[in-house]
Amino acid sequence: MNNLTINWGIIGCGDVTEVKSGPAFNKVPDSKLIAVMRRDAAKAADYAKRHNVPKWYSNADELINDAEINAIYIATPPAFHEEYTIKALLAGKHVYVEKPVATSVAACLNMITAEAVSNAKVAVAHYRRALPMFLKIKELINNNTIGKIKLIQLSMLQPHQSNIIARTEDFWRVDPAIAGAGLFYDLAPHQLDIIKFIFGDPVSYTGIAVNNAKLYSAEDTVIGYMQLEDDIAFTGNWCFTVAESARKDECVIIGEKGSISFPFFGNTIQLINGEGKQDISFQHPAHIQQPMIERVVQYFLGKDENPCTLQEALVSLEVMEKFKQLQ
Repeated sequence: MNNLTINWGIIGCGDVTEVKSGPAFNKVPDSKLIAVMRRDAAKAADYAKRHNVPKWYSNADELINDAEINAIYIATPPAFHEEYTIKALLAGKHVYVEKPVATSVAACLNMITAEAVSNAKVAVAHYRRALPMFLKIKELINNNTIGKIKLIQLSMLQPHQSNIIARTEDFWRVDPAIAGAGLFYDLAPHQLDIIKFIFGDPVSYTGIAVNNAKLYSAEDTVIGYMQLEDDIAFTGNWCFTVAESARKDECVIIGEKGSISFPFFGNTIQLINGEGKQDISFQHPAHIQQPMIERVVQYFLGKDENPCTLQEALVSLEVMEKFKQLQ
């Protein structure tokens, strides 16, 4: 095995790996996709054939113990993140794990403990940190473009059949036993992690969650409040059963000199300040996780810092766990 190359295995080669992540492992420097795993052997074999992956497995342990692999991308539903991360670390394999990092704070703490006693490394797939659009927002804030920040208002309002939310045959994303919660746990990690990435850890936070439409067992509406450093106030509203006419994906950062607004699942920033109004648009990569994967590979090779640690992902998970407590 070439120690200057990260040889990947994927556990859970489902929809998220088809375009967003999977092909990128063969497109970034010093990286190669060696094997994939899925419990359905026919689907694992089909994925390997279509993506020109040399090996496939239907058993995760067999992939983890493949001597040719030195890093594992865990793209299963969240309920399995803890188990597979710990098994991979025990086998001495680096781990890149999808968000939400785990279904609970307790599970994430177990992963942190396992990493601490392992020689391997873990990075979390909060990939928006590496996208030019969100790096630009961070730059605008750091450069005082809209002055001292006063307030952040986030709205994620989606109809029940929203195209933002990936669909699966069994739609496990609304099963708390598998997802940790409902659709809030699917989308909020992206959003809350970027808030943390730009503004640091929250000082305090609270929230409420309700199951308003009763379409499934999980919550469908969440309201959260945070106090950030420098007395910045954050309010977030998530609802996944609104009318199509109420659909909204917007975050507005309000400062003393203006505002920055943007969608988390779009590609345009609107900057308003004393110089007027400006729209700044971006073309996201074809494989949207590719910039993050490139940084993760360099981190695993000891050439860069960790782009998102388990400890950082834990912060967002702690906030979400507090927000989603059913009232």
